[in-house]
This record gives sequence, C-alpha cells and structure tokens, in this order.
Amino acid sequence: MPAALIFKRQFLPNYCDGHRNRDGSRARFQAARERLLLEQAAPYFWGMSSQETLFPEAAPAMPDGFRYQPALISPQEERDLIEHLSRLPLKPFAFHGYQGNRNVKAFGYRYDYARRRAEPAGDMPDFLVPLRRRIAQFAGRAPDDFVQVLATEYPAGAGIGWHRDKPQFEEVVGVSLLSPANFRLRKKVVAGWQRRSQRIEPRSAYLLSGIVRHDWEHSIPPQAAPRYSITFRTLAASKVAP
Repeated sequence: MPAALIFKRQFLPNYCDGHRNRDGSRARFQAARERLLLEQAAPYFWGMSSQETLFPEAAPAMPDGFRYQPALISPQEERDLIEHLSRLPLKPFAFHGYQGNRNVKAFGYRYDYARRRAEPAGDMPDFLVPLRRRIAQFAGRAPDDFVQVLATEYPAGAGIGWHRDKPQFEEVVGVSLLSPANFRLRKKVVAGWQRRSQRIEPRSAYLLSGIVRHDWEHSIPPQAAPRYSITFRTLAASKVAP
C-alpha cells in the first residue's frame, strides 16, 4: 500500500468516507481538515523533529558575490595535489608573535603583518598552474590575474576565526581538499548579525567577490578531520607595495 495512503488511513480516520462523498461542501471541509492534520502528524509519521514542518522553508540565499562549485577537480587530481602539498615547507601561521594552529606557505605575494602590506614571495610551483587555470575559468578571470596563492594545512581540531581578507587583495577563490568544512559568513546589522553558511566538500571551490568579499566576514570552525585548502587571490593594485 502506498505510504501516503497508509498515512491518511492511520491519521485521518474519516478519510475514506470524505473521499467518497460527492457533496462539494463536505469535500472542501474534509480537504481542509486533512491538510491541518497532515501538518500536525507528518513530523511523527516521517520521523522528523516535532520542530520541523512538512513543508520546510528554502534555505536563505547566499550573499551577492558568493559562488560555490562542487567537484571542481577529480579525486585523482585531489590526491596529486595533497601529495605535493605534503612536501611543501609549511610553517605555523604567525601573527604579531602569535602562532596559529594551521600551517601555511604563500606564493607570488605574502602579507606582512608588521608592515601591513603585501610583499613579493616565491614563485608559484608548477603543480598549481593547472589548478589556477581551473579556478580562473570558474571565476571568469584570466589565470594571470590570480597572482597570490596560499597553501594551508588544517590539522584535526584546527579552524580559522572571523575575518575579512586583507584589503591589498581583491577576489578570492578557495579550493577545499581532503575533508569537508562549514564555511560561515556573517555581516553586522542593527539587530546583531546576519549569518549564512555553506558546506564545502572536498574538491570543491568557492568565490568571494564584490559585496560578500568586502561587507561580510567569514570563518571555518574547528574540524574533526585534517584538511588542506589552496586559496588564490587577485590584487587590489593600488594597495600593493612597490
């Protein structure tokens, strides 16, 4: 017997009589009654929380300028990237004498926190060039526009706090590897914080540009499993060190 019919006969004892009744007023009353009981009983019938409804609201739209692309690369490409990243001389993230719980290596440009400016760093390794072409296509930019790359290793239990990328950088594309993460966004409003989130899967990419890049902060809470990310950035040319 179809699940919908089982549901109606279990929770709507007068369903069969009302269904056969040809009286228009009776049919309309029965339809309204069925709808009400359906809303009340469906969470229990389908194993849903009593706080959920049968017709949940759609998730809020992400801010303008945010884009997400699952499966940007293949599993084999991911394995190759992780192998290369594991060989890089990654060092703990350093900020005014404080060392973070993630390990990083910058190419093209790096941000100098003491001088508060972007300064030249080593050349991008060859293994990142094909990935840069892929993310540039996703972002609708030329590959050469992405002149800064940050490779990051997040050990188990590591995350990154609320922040905006430094104003010396413009568009941001992040590629997530090895394990999923919860990419959180927030913007200050009069009543508190406006919040959004996106689960970013391994091999996926996200883009921050325009409003979401400049008006929203983002963070990733501590994760149970280790993870890598590769972040590409364009430069705000007027704010780069000579």
